[in-house]
Amino acid sequence: MFSFKEYDWKRYNFMLLIIMVILGVFGAYFVKFAITATNGSEYAGSYFKRQIIALFFGLCVAIVVSVIDYKRICDFAIIFYLIGTILVAATRLSPLGTDLETGSYRWLKLGVNFQPSEICKLTIIIMLAVFFMHVQEEMDLWRTFFKGFFIMFFPTAFILIQSDLSSSLVIVFVFAMMVYAAEISHKIVVPILVTTIPTVIGGIWFLLQPMGKAVIDKLPFIKYYQVVRIIGFLNPEKYANDTMYQQLHSIQSIASGQLIGKLIVGSSSSIKNYSWVDVCESDFIFSVVGEEMGFVGSIFIILLLVSIVFLCIRTAKHCNDTMGYLIAVGISAMFMFQIFANIGVASMLLPNTGLPLPFLSNGISSLVSASIAIGMVINIGMQSGSGDRSGISFM
Repeated sequence: MFSFKEYDWKRYNFMLLIIMVILGVFGAYFVKFAITATNGSEYAGSYFKRQIIALFFGLCVAIVVSVIDYKRICDFAIIFYLIGTILVAATRLSPLGTDLETGSYRWLKLGVNFQPSEICKLTIIIMLAVFFMHVQEEMDLWRTFFKGFFIMFFPTAFILIQSDLSSSLVIVFVFAMMVYAAEISHKIVVPILVTTIPTVIGGIWFLLQPMGKAVIDKLPFIKYYQVVRIIGFLNPEKYANDTMYQQLHSIQSIASGQLIGKLIVGSSSSIKNYSWVDVCESDFIFSVVGEEMGFVGSIFIILLLVSIVFLCIRTAKHCNDTMGYLIAVGISAMFMFQIFANIGVASMLLPNTGLPLPFLSNGISSLVSASIAIGMVINIGMQSGSGDRSGISFM
């Protein structure tokens, strides 16, 4: 498990840990600002301490995972995959599941409220990497694609019924990137695109047709409020006081930060625009970033986030082992989608959906799972010179 002799310690990616810590510290302060504005300063201190403790724990987890041979972790891929699937199923199908009064059963009561879909994303990435590594000579067969699709879809179906469409979209995007990285045959990719793209467009068109709540709630894997969010996104002025209230106030908050933000120049008003943004400490944390840090500070935060994605991709590019390469691709895709989706929602480039911003949003589950992902990428990087990636030349 600790194959220190096989590691090239000169390749240890301290930069990933440094960026993770910088983002985590910023995140703790942003969460503190958000809670102060929405719940009062008497609660903000406890949230700040919890985020700092979670960051320290996440850093320890990342360091420990970084020295564990990822190949040994992959030896237990099926076990981790089954555990992750059982946990996401339990959120909806067991008494341990809770909706925290949000209407979506995304959490388990295990002493603390734990969101298993965050860990499940990683277990799916590991399982897909192991599978594609074993069938890399059969990537021109339809059965290979369908087996990989089933590996992805089985736990994703349980995430969909929570209902957590946003996390499901992350997993689908990761699957698409890993399938492409594994160099699936074009004779499979083209028919899939030809059928999938019109199907998705047709499905969106169907959902936008005038239908009552009772009709929509009978459809599988979609809820009425999710359809309303899409409709509101397409008609923001019409739904300004209900569906689009959150996003409209978010962009107002970001715009109010102007060039360098209110944190640096100070503000004559104690009222923050993001105090009108629901869950600004989590899904809409970027509204706090924009108002407090301004355009310059927001660009700095975005560059740090993009750097994580870039370093993960660079690790994949230099990895000679198929399994490690695919894991690094999957993790970079996971971070990429969540960063783009979270900021896109906060800036009203995308319809409203609930995804945390890695290392910045309030939440222990997201921070710890992201830390595990960072640790695995670092370990893959230390073993980049070993293994064989013959037949895989995507990067």
